[in-house]
Amino acid sequence: MEKFRIDKGKGIEIGLYSLGDHFPHAQPEKNVSEAQRLKEIVRTAVLAEQAGLDVIGVGESHQEYFITSANQVVLGAIAQATEKIKIASSVTVLSTADPVRVYEEYATLDLLSEGRAEIVAGRASRLGAFELLGYNVRDYEELFEEKMELLIKLNSERVVTWKGKYRPALENAEIFPKPLHGSIPIWRGVGGPPASAIKAAYQGVPMMLTTLGGHSAVFKESVDIYRRVAKESGFDPAQLPVGTTTLAHINKDSQQAMREYYPYLNHAWQNIRGGAYPKAAFAETASTQNAMMVGSPQQIIDKMLYQYELYQHDRVLLQIDFGGVPYEMVANTIELLATEVLPVVKKATQRNIVS
Repeated sequence: MEKFRIDKGKGIEIGLYSLGDHFPHAQPEKNVSEAQRLKEIVRTAVLAEQAGLDVIGVGESHQEYFITSANQVVLGAIAQATEKIKIASSVTVLSTADPVRVYEEYATLDLLSEGRAEIVAGRASRLGAFELLGYNVRDYEELFEEKMELLIKLNSERVVTWKGKYRPALENAEIFPKPLHGSIPIWRGVGGPPASAIKAAYQGVPMMLTTLGGHSAVFKESVDIYRRVAKESGFDPAQLPVGTTTLAHINKDSQQAMREYYPYLNHAWQNIRGGAYPKAAFAETASTQNAMMVGSPQQIIDKMLYQYELYQHDRVLLQIDFGGVPYEMVANTIELLATEVLPVVKKATQRNIVS
């Protein structure tokens, strides 16, 4: 398995991710085309690199309102437009994919990006891909666990012999091309409850934990049990990074940040869930202890450092384009991250970071 390239001396890694959502704007004249939206995701990655961010991620979602179904193609465009920033899926929906094909694609991306590719494998939080791609949603758990097992095996063995239930067996199979360093960093995407964190620990793979909202302390149980079970399973927790993902928006003025962001969050929620995002729940995001990172630069600093005290984690990825947030607002958030948030958070987390 690839040893993760996280520099202890530089503090926690901070990056961005997108799910490629493409919601109709509440004001039709402000709609952007699918082509423009895709180009803006690539431009965002370039801005992120220029700003000194560490990681850019693009996820896949096979349904209405999302346009990065072929996220590895978008990541390939990002690889050619950037030079240093790490490039990750966020996530690869492994349950409805062939692990062999996934590995070939990301090994190719790794070579094109000169060793910057990473895979975050997940089970899918939305189920549209199962019917579309010919899988039974009743096999949700089994599909993912079997395919994750194979993906890990492909990454750790040069020649693979393997047999499972949902894919034809492999007999002395060798996968080409090879990643630049022989293997690729592979994370397991984990929702809030501890059950999936425990499975990541048993497998000895790094955990990317979703913390979209609510009190940050709620997620500490998953982090703690992940490290404990990993150690009990014979793995060194110090060699297994932990990352978190959340929604974010920054403005110089904290109240303005809240006013700006809620319409987009609510609009997306109405399209996906069929109901409004509760205003009372959104008001709670102003608290330092709330996981959603909306506010002024100082609020974001306080939130990140509060979470770091809780988790001692290695990476945080922020989704700053959710719900149709305009590119200009995305660019402003990146600028504030670069100039005000990163220097403080990096300095404060340079010591005792897990690698």
